[in-house]
Amino acid sequence: MSPKTKESKKIARYSLMIMGVGYIATIPFDGSLWIDLLHGGFEAGLVGGLADWFAVTALFRHPLGLPIPHTALLPKNRKRMSNALVSILKNDWLSKESIQEKVKHIPFTKKLIAVIEKQLQNDPFRKALIKLLKKMIGYIEVEKLTPSIKKHIIETLSNMEMGNVLQVISSQLLKEEIDKKALDHMLKKADHWLRQKQTSQRLGTVSMNVINKIEADGMLQFALKSIQSLLSEEKLGQIVQNLLLSVVKSLQNEGEPNREALLLYFRKEIQGLNDNRELVEGAEKWKSQFLAKWQPDQTITKSLRQIQQKVLDFVDNEDFIDIFLIPLKNRLLSIIQENNKDIDHWIQNQITVFIENNHSQIGNLVQENLDKLDTETLIDMMENHIGKDLQWIRVNGAVCGFIIGIFLTGVQALFSLVS
Repeated sequence: MSPKTKESKKIARYSLMIMGVGYIATIPFDGSLWIDLLHGGFEAGLVGGLADWFAVTALFRHPLGLPIPHTALLPKNRKRMSNALVSILKNDWLSKESIQEKVKHIPFTKKLIAVIEKQLQNDPFRKALIKLLKKMIGYIEVEKLTPSIKKHIIETLSNMEMGNVLQVISSQLLKEEIDKKALDHMLKKADHWLRQKQTSQRLGTVSMNVINKIEADGMLQFALKSIQSLLSEEKLGQIVQNLLLSVVKSLQNEGEPNREALLLYFRKEIQGLNDNRELVEGAEKWKSQFLAKWQPDQTITKSLRQIQQKVLDFVDNEDFIDIFLIPLKNRLLSIIQENNKDIDHWIQNQITVFIENNHSQIGNLVQENLDKLDTETLIDMMENHIGKDLQWIRVNGAVCGFIIGIFLTGVQALFSLVS
């Protein structure tokens, strides 16, 4: 029982004791007008106090423990009382209509924006937000993402047409002038090779073997025999070497017709990569074989972990909130402000639907909480909350009875004098 209720009970008890003591004390002094007035007042005050004590006590329990009819009203009518309380809460104080009407006037977006703006200026909140973000990122199990990402990559590569890939490759090769670079590289290597001593010897040997294998008659045979007698392998090799060096040198000159013809041929071949059916089919076959044997799980997992760590480092940066989160917050809040009516309307509709579907739970919750309490505890709780005011009824009954008793005694005395 609360201290205030105990104190009011004491006051009520003292008022009743004062009325009782006053009534007894004035009995021997009967005869005096003033004593009669006091005696009548104390008598009426005692009756009024006792009547109100009986009434207040009868609400919660049997007065003096006696099973007097129509007493202990609350314990006897607990079920009806709890049902009435639930009904009042559900249908009157917290009715669906009253809650929904209240919700319609709540500016949710305005309140949300104000809270976000205020909290992001709060240093503890900022630290807690960073901590929460890091925990959320850290909770991501990248190993579980690997199969899904692998499947997506393989599906994407499987659907990729190699003809289109070759077309992109050819366009990029032409853009970077690979034809010229490749030709210059080959000519450079050829020039280097031709200038070596052993190259001359090899060319002489090969050339002499070729001449020996030529089958000819008449003048041609006579000419070949003359060349063989006049030129040794060494001299023949030097002649061929110088001839080839001359060709290489001429092909290295920009604008040279033979060079341009070679480059034109290279370009046509590069441009026709995606039209080369055998090449495209070979590339498709290679792609299928590669994807069938490819096991990128470890690589994907490792990459995901690196990304996760980079994100954690990024979030842990002191400037993350000011440089990234604050601008993002401003953009989001700007969007929310621009659409505040629609957002408020949507939230209100969701709450209205929720209330419509779950309003009965209010009464059920109150009923469940009441049912958890035994009768004695429930009565004690009610007495604690309303007992103070009820005790003052007892005090008021005694005081009012005292005043009315004086008044009635005075009227009785007045009539006695008149008669």
